[in-house]
Amino acid sequence: MTTTTNFFNPVTTQTWTNGRHQVRCVKQIQETWDVRTFCFMAEQPVLYFFKPGQFVTLELEVDGEPVMRSYTISSSPSIPYSFSITVKRLPGGQVSNWLHDNLKVGDELVVHGPVGNFNAIDFPADKILMLSGGVGITPLMSMTRWFFDTNANVDLEFVHSSRSPRDIIYHRELVHMFSRIPEFKLHVICENKDDIGEAWAGYRGYLTQPMLEMMAPDYLEREIFCCGPPPYMNAIKHILRANGFDMSHYHEESFGATPLDVREDVLELAEQAEAAAEEVDYADLVQVEFAGSGKSVRIQPNETVHAAAAKLGLHIPKACGMGICGTCRVGLKAGEVEMDHNGGITDEDIAEGYILSCCSRPKGNVVVDY
Repeated sequence: MTTTTNFFNPVTTQTWTNGRHQVRCVKQIQETWDVRTFCFMAEQPVLYFFKPGQFVTLELEVDGEPVMRSYTISSSPSIPYSFSITVKRLPGGQVSNWLHDNLKVGDELVVHGPVGNFNAIDFPADKILMLSGGVGITPLMSMTRWFFDTNANVDLEFVHSSRSPRDIIYHRELVHMFSRIPEFKLHVICENKDDIGEAWAGYRGYLTQPMLEMMAPDYLEREIFCCGPPPYMNAIKHILRANGFDMSHYHEESFGATPLDVREDVLELAEQAEAAAEEVDYADLVQVEFAGSGKSVRIQPNETVHAAAAKLGLHIPKACGMGICGTCRVGLKAGEVEMDHNGGITDEDIAEGYILSCCSRPKGNVVVDY
């Protein structure tokens, strides 16, 4: 029997892995009046495989200052030679508005990633409920595109809340996908009737429990993915908890300013550290050595690797400071750390010896590759 193995050429294209990458903007799509999609490729072909729902962090220079900002990938890895982010223009938004006003087709920039625990691969399910508000639709769109393109055997209920008909992101594409697969059901809610005259005959107002029960009567039996403004997600969690939903099947994603309670905890810890500084015995300090620069410093056990670098004038790029974005990833050459991250690093990276410096505290003397 003759085989065709020898007739296939080997794949030599590079595959995307978490790290720092140079990309070029190749296309822009105006999704709504204030939302735009930016599409990126590499100069040499790269297979951009990621888990649908993950994000990247952009490394930019805005008004002469370095800025890092994380955005969910809105495209699907089923279209592997490029990836996209979808950005909403925001009043006073430093980076979002800069991207709308300045980033042009052909421009190059640096991205870090992909990373993120919020994704459709790590939480497989036969029945899924997606809940999105506003631009929070982007990671869920990546998941939906992936399910659609791969002919996934998924019973999907998709509920999206928008300000008005003209603000519905990806509206035509959503209608197209959900019209072709009987197991996919789309529900769109508009808070207000559009003031420019576009008709709307669907749901109006805010998502409520009775409304959710009409759309997805079995919502308590589904794996739930949620993304949107904090008040929106808090309302969803209130409905679910009030009805005894197993919250281990609830997953959410959000980017924004550090929550107030987190900032207060950080301030409290800083005050405690300052008060105890004079009582720390020198022998209790741990040494952090940075192999690339040949510098080292001794720090208190509760301080981070990133704080140690800052004391030496070493600038490790950082965006979130909470182990979310993955920007501050460095290699750990020796020693052990306690890393309290929030999805900004993959298990594969950890196995290869990488840590996130912003949330890694040495358990003894360590050597870092930086």
